[in-house]
Amino acid sequence: MYGQDPTPPAGLTVDGTGLLCVTLLLRLRKAIDGAEAGTVVHVIATDPAAPLDLPAWCHMTGHEYLGPVPGEQPVYALRLSADARPTRPDRPWHRARD
Repeated sequence: MYGQDPTPPAGLTVDGTGLLCVTLLLRLRKAIDGAEAGTVVHVIATDPAAPLDLPAWCHMTGHEYLGPVPGEQPVYALRLSADARPTRPDRPWHRARD
């Protein structure tokens, strides 16, 4: 996580306002498909489970979870990894089978 460092600006923002994390992860997976490694993604997430689910998803996929973004909205940042492990398109909380 970033700790004392300021959160880097978003290269991509995914608005998950009002979505449960299952639907949010579907939207996030689709939004980052084809995005370049190193892209910082800000995820707007109002689901109370998001602060737990997003870091867990990043851990599973290999993306870097950067933490909450200071501000008025509940926003969380992550950085896309070049060697991320793929997930299933219809179930992004499950890794894809080889």
